[in-house]
Amino acid sequence: MVFSSTIFLFLFLPLVLLAYLVLGRKLRNIVLLIASLAFYAWGENIFVLLMLVSILLNYSFGILIDYSQRHGGNGKIPLIFAVTANLGLLGFFKYANFIVTNLNTILLKLQMTPLVLEKVHLPIGISFFTFQSLSYVIDLYRHETIVQKNLINIALYISLFPQLIAGPIIRYHDIASQIVQRRTRFEDFSYGIQRFIIGLGKKVLLANVLGRTADYMFSLPPGNIPASLAWLGAVSYTLQIYYDFSGYSDMAIGLGRMFGFHFMENFNYPYVSKSIREFWCRWHISLSSWFRDYLYIPLGGNRYGNARTYFNLLIVFLLCGLWHGACWTFVIWGLYHGGFLILERLSPGKYFLNITPAPVKHLYVLLVVIIGWVFFRAETFVYALGYLRAMVTFSTPAMYNSQLFLSINNEFYVVLFIAVICSAPIFSMLEKSLESWGEQLSMSGMLFRLTRSLSSVCFFSFVFLYSIASLMGGSYNPFLYFRF
Repeated sequence: MVFSSTIFLFLFLPLVLLAYLVLGRKLRNIVLLIASLAFYAWGENIFVLLMLVSILLNYSFGILIDYSQRHGGNGKIPLIFAVTANLGLLGFFKYANFIVTNLNTILLKLQMTPLVLEKVHLPIGISFFTFQSLSYVIDLYRHETIVQKNLINIALYISLFPQLIAGPIIRYHDIASQIVQRRTRFEDFSYGIQRFIIGLGKKVLLANVLGRTADYMFSLPPGNIPASLAWLGAVSYTLQIYYDFSGYSDMAIGLGRMFGFHFMENFNYPYVSKSIREFWCRWHISLSSWFRDYLYIPLGGNRYGNARTYFNLLIVFLLCGLWHGACWTFVIWGLYHGGFLILERLSPGKYFLNITPAPVKHLYVLLVVIIGWVFFRAETFVYALGYLRAMVTFSTPAMYNSQLFLSINNEFYVVLFIAVICSAPIFSMLEKSLESWGEQLSMSGMLFRLTRSLSSVCFFSFVFLYSIASLMGGSYNPFLYFRF
């Protein structure tokens, strides 16, 4: 079950909201926990037991770390077991097939018998809830939070359905008090609905249309793709993954607000960045900050000289790539970004960023990011290289076929234009301008608020109804997070 589905919008969510509001405060965590486990079981069936195992393990390790620290120890031994258990589960279900496949390649070259392993199913969202579990036990060890002795509360933290399958990655100490005591005010509920609709529109009306074109382009033999279409496919995917991922984050933040939770922002217009370092401060903020606080800084960060800093960056982004998927293309993508972060720290890179005009720095970031997304999207490293070659081979003949015209039509061009415009903070600037304009015209506060409210109702109603119409029409609606 995904947020952008009719069964979620018209059955699951209304029933959960009704039960949550009717049954009262004492049962609200139980209601959300049951709903979250049912939400996960809907798509993963028996693998909901894996989540229950993760919940019980981390609840128990949390108790052991706290017990050790209260009785003269430092909690390091139970922490080691906790980290090993979490990474062990993640490693087996996400990377076992990848490791065996690569080992077998080596074994066959050495004329040795290859290993036999049945295909291991990858439970959706395992990377997200594993990282959340790790943050809980690590923060407990660091004395940055207090132990949670209520099993229902820790289970709710790990399994909370709004951000379970696509983030943002929530840290326990950020919502510990909200799990125990929270209020759903009318203003929060209203904001949550609006934020959810914005995310739904990003996903259904923008990302899906762009994704249809990107998927078609990346399904073609790269040698047959003209440079113009190759660039169009790469740009389409660049915008698709932003609107899909940020759309899901918006929906998660909106759902959380409906239930009284305040989740962190996860995207902040990353495509307006003027350096790759700034890009990673704006893209998937919860993941970037997680790697910073739980890996980069413990490795030494930038405290032990330039060489150690560069090594730490490469390790972090190598693992960041692997976190996204068990495939060499993700590894290359991670190292690629880590490499540019290092280049920007070197003297020539610093000089370039200091003297270059802002528009040129912006184009530099877009070019680096678009090329990186080619590796991220391609199924194999060889295909990625072929696709990049197609982007710079201007002698390839033009392509004409019916499928191309179905993918690149008037709807696509309209959506592409809107997606490019909305990838910058245009609406926030426009809103400030309208407020200033209203003040200059001496509009009464009541009249301005009324006009603004009516405009908002019309806008959000249009986005929601158009999104529903697209879903009911059986439009293309992919799920990009199956590798996470």
